Amino acid sequence: MKKTIALYMAVLLPVIAVIFFFFVFPGQVDRAVNRVERPELPPDVSTEALALHRTLTIVDLHADPLLWRRDFLKRLNHGHVDLPRLEAGNVALQVMGSPTKSPVGQNYDSNPSDSDAMTPVLIAARQPRATWSSLLQRSLYHAEKLVAFEARAPDRLQIVYAVEDLDGLLAGRRERQKPVGTLLALEGAHPLEGKLENLDRRFDAGFRRIGMAHFFDNEVAGSMHGEEKYGLTELGFQVVRRAEELGMVVDLAHSSSAAVADILDVVTKPVVVSHGGVQATCDHNRNLSDEQIRRVAANGGVIGVGYWEGAVCDISTEAIVAAMDHIRDLVGVDTIALGSDFDGGTTTRFDTGELVILTQALMDGRYTSTEIRKVMGWNAMRVLRANLPEE
Repeated sequence: MKKTIALYMAVLLPVIAVIFFFFVFPGQVDRAVNRVERPELPPDVSTEALALHRTLTIVDLHADPLLWRRDFLKRLNHGHVDLPRLEAGNVALQVMGSPTKSPVGQNYDSNPSDSDAMTPVLIAARQPRATWSSLLQRSLYHAEKLVAFEARAPDRLQIVYAVEDLDGLLAGRRERQKPVGTLLALEGAHPLEGKLENLDRRFDAGFRRIGMAHFFDNEVAGSMHGEEKYGLTELGFQVVRRAEELGMVVDLAHSSSAAVADILDVVTKPVVVSHGGVQATCDHNRNLSDEQIRRVAANGGVIGVGYWEGAVCDISTEAIVAAMDHIRDLVGVDTIALGSDFDGGTTTRFDTGELVILTQALMDGRYTSTEIRKVMGWNAMRVLRANLPEE
């Protein structure tokens, strides 16, 4: 009998392990790292805030729902972003990040470029085999996922590729309060795999924004979280110039201080810092110094203020607004935008369906309705119009 039980266990345990790895593990990781910690008492939202929020053109410059094995068209009970919650939150345009590599032991201070904790997660999520070993293929897969979602709900979801798409999106929202727009963004230039021609391939796949680095140094630029933290390489200067030629927004998020300076020296169009904070209110190295804020403002760019602890040293709306206050007081309200980093392995106080909470916090912070419109979307829209191709 004991031998029989041992035989059964020898057969069943590997099967159970496989089932867990492919069917349970991806969802568990998603739920564990993308959380909402709501206060015990829900915040008060006034009728005035609700009325204003319904009239806003809201743009979030960074979220990562494409990273996870989800049906984006269905409302989920975990994470931060899906189409129903974007609709509930009155979001006009959600920029979709494409993160493709995460170093083992990822941290804000120093990370090597020779490890990747993301590979087992995407294998467990049953992504195509080509994505297991190719960063280029991982980003292309994210683009394919978004196109497939749009095809299933063309009246509710629209990918933005050009200024004329923005115009059509806004016209549609004025007439019938939909669709929700999305824009593809490459988080770091490492998926170019050291080849400038791969930037054109990303553009052809639909990407309209590129960051130069993520959590480690690469062939294009140093990262503020890398080991060497160098500036733009020779290839990096070529990538920045080519991105502007194509009509891609250049993103400073995660780039080293040297790379930020190099980028701002050569760009001819407004940039974005898609998600982050300011050192004056949250002294992490991933956040911007006052000098960097001034340079972004002089460029006409925007800073997407994040909602998680690494960006604002808290997850309260008061902390988010405090970072925005500092930018406003230093360079003016035209430099402020939203950069949630929803679904990027972050814990926040609210999800995208509850954005009216932030509108209320801005009203409580004595922002005027015009200033709130700028912060919640107009500033970001201005930068997109200045960069995207006309058609």
